[in-house]
Amino acid sequence: MFGNRRKAVLVSAALVGSAMMMTACQNGPSNAAQATPSSPAGTPLAPSGSSATGGGAQSGGNSAAGKSSAGQGAAGGSGSTGTTGVGGCRTDELRITATDDTIGGDPTGSVAVELKNVGGRACSMAGFAGVDLKTDSGTVSARRTGQPATPITLRNGQAVYFGVTYPFNKTGGTGVRITGLLVTPPNETKTVSLNWPGAPSLPVTDGTGSPVRVGPLGSAGQGG
Repeated sequence: MFGNRRKAVLVSAALVGSAMMMTACQNGPSNAAQATPSSPAGTPLAPSGSSATGGGAQSGGNSAAGKSSAGQGAAGGSGSTGTTGVGGCRTDELRITATDDTIGGDPTGSVAVELKNVGGRACSMAGFAGVDLKTDSGTVSARRTGQPATPITLRNGQAVYFGVTYPFNKTGGTGVRITGLLVTPPNETKTVSLNWPGAPSLPVTDGTGSPVRVGPLGSAGQGG
């Protein structure tokens, strides 16, 4: 009799253990499947830069004037950095002016060129403007400096500056007389003709390369 009771107790314990294992298996997968959905990444806003200061002496308007070295490349300056979703600045949307930026004692002459957005919308630019000096001996194209450039966005009314440097004529002669300045905005083909605000002449060179240099957008004016 005791043997039969012992068998019954063992069978009951086995049934209870099986029930507990089945309950644990049912609860396990349900808890493991829970997860927190990830949020979509937001688009960061471009930081806003400070407006360049200075003034243009001679307005070039928006009239095209002959050929100029094409403006191209990658720009620093006023306005916001970055150009996402903003169309490029067209020549007709810019008021381009130039002023003498030479400081007494400088070894070379300097001219600051301003490109002001007057198009009624935000626009972007990136790179170096094309710059040519008109002279009585032909056109002299400026060569780019090695300064880095950052794409920028200009809101309506904002301006950006770049610098043009050139050697003083110290040869004692008349040199090469400068008669005008041609500016082509980056990635544009329409050129603006300006009066030259700097020294009247360049030294005569041996023809081994242009002595005129152009910096990227943002290389003159405030902080330039």
